[in-house]
Amino acid sequence: MYIERVKSRQGGKVYTQILLRESYRERGETGSKVKKRTLLNLTKYPEAVIKTIELALKHKDSPNELEHLLGGSIKQKQGRSVGAVWVLLHVCRDLGLDTIIGSSRHGLLCLWMIMARLIEQGSRLSAVRLAEEHAVCELLGVDPFTEDDLYQALDWLCEQQDAMEKKLFKKTFGEQAPTLFLYDVTSSYLEGDQNELGDWGYNRDKKRGKKQIVIGLLCSDDGMPVSVRVFQGNTTDLKTFGAQIEKTAREFGCQRVTMVGDRGMIKSAQVEELKEAGFSYITAITKPQIRAMLKSDTLQLGLFDSNLYEVEHDGVRYILRRNPIRAAELEASRDRRIKVIQSFAEEQNRYLAEHPRADSFKATQRVWEKESKLQVSDFVKTTCTNRTIVVQINEAYLSEVQELDGCYALKTDLSAELASTQTVHDRYKDLIQVEQAFRTCKTGHLEVRPIYVRKESRTRGHVFVVMLSYLVRRKLAKGWRDLDVTVEEGLKKLSTLCAMEHEIDGRQTGGMLSVPKPRPSVAVLFSMLAITPPSVLPRHGGRVASRTKLPARRKTK
Repeated sequence: MYIERVKSRQGGKVYTQILLRESYRERGETGSKVKKRTLLNLTKYPEAVIKTIELALKHKDSPNELEHLLGGSIKQKQGRSVGAVWVLLHVCRDLGLDTIIGSSRHGLLCLWMIMARLIEQGSRLSAVRLAEEHAVCELLGVDPFTEDDLYQALDWLCEQQDAMEKKLFKKTFGEQAPTLFLYDVTSSYLEGDQNELGDWGYNRDKKRGKKQIVIGLLCSDDGMPVSVRVFQGNTTDLKTFGAQIEKTAREFGCQRVTMVGDRGMIKSAQVEELKEAGFSYITAITKPQIRAMLKSDTLQLGLFDSNLYEVEHDGVRYILRRNPIRAAELEASRDRRIKVIQSFAEEQNRYLAEHPRADSFKATQRVWEKESKLQVSDFVKTTCTNRTIVVQINEAYLSEVQELDGCYALKTDLSAELASTQTVHDRYKDLIQVEQAFRTCKTGHLEVRPIYVRKESRTRGHVFVVMLSYLVRRKLAKGWRDLDVTVEEGLKKLSTLCAMEHEIDGRQTGGMLSVPKPRPSVAVLFSMLAITPPSVLPRHGGRVASRTKLPARRKTK
């Protein structure tokens, strides 16, 4: 790390920029090159501050010598955390997020919200309180802010989302746009009822009585998110699909695209939309559709027993397979649920026998409720005769259900020349990458909920922040994949690296914050990402503080 003075001539005048820079080695296919990057523009800082930083950099490895030069006693005290923000800032730069989001005040605040989501999930208020403990102002060069500023930044981010997604797509893929996209939908329930997008709909989280929002995520073929959309809570999966087709065709300018979606996503209306856009599709058909095709002799049950079998009908290719492991799991699960119901019915019969005045109808109702909860009502019938509860199994229906255990049929309009049977099967299985992204963003590391916003624009901005955070997390996971550490653990370790504030003869130094050499377990996190830890930082006079104070919000006796 060093300070460099760069001179430039504009309109007959000579301007000098004073830059804090570092050298790094970039490895490529042809070898490695030494390059440099700018960490901070010091031009506007006082000359005394710049000279102090130069002196500290010159003697960073010999503090005793620095103390002798300063002619006084040096005392150090712990400053704010540096490591996590430093690493996240470099990863954001590598991904191009800093240029895509921009260097405006709103842009810098959005960049901090992305980092805060990775360091410690929470509300905008918690992000401000987190900034009090991290060197955000020093590293991002942003002036102090409050939670109100972050809410306004979310409004701005919502307005800029389409343009940013387009820039991100261009930065990631260049002229080689992917020809296959993965798309899936999830929902996230709300704790309150004031969110402008909140409504009642099909709740995947099984939370009764709670409104929700619907989130659609579009990913490239390797599972990298390229676009996210938030819909009203009562929006069905099918109605979200058209927006992604339009996005891919109009804004990303993709041609000959194949959209991959699950069996509830791409139906006849969506197939027509894809045809109009010149796109193809890969999806699956439902069990009732499979049974209908078996009855019409379009498919035969024995074809599912092959590893992969293809049937073409009316210009559409169907890829058939039975997963024996899944079939065994379904059968075992069904048997366990039937035994639970039978055991529960016997328990109720014993109770009725021991209590002659007990209500047999209520006991039967309890068994029915258990049936409904275990989802066995289709093939189990419970009756009560002479105060005896009898559980009857519909063997014929059960046999029909078991026939299709582990069976699935994929459907595509891609020709065999463009995609083989195995390719179609593998691409559909790639949808698991979208499901993994949802797990990480919903209930895992990034935790999109609780959603502490009410306005539509801020809800969309919040979800977009989570998507961008997931991009950063993917890069961290890739860089640390050979280490015995999770991304969450790695960021916690990095957060322990703090700057040091200095006092000379009882006076605080004006412009210098030193950063100690990280311990080995932290240093390896930097090295695996090819990031050089900082050794010195300029002091920033401003302090972040929240407007809302917790003591005022706490209940007192």
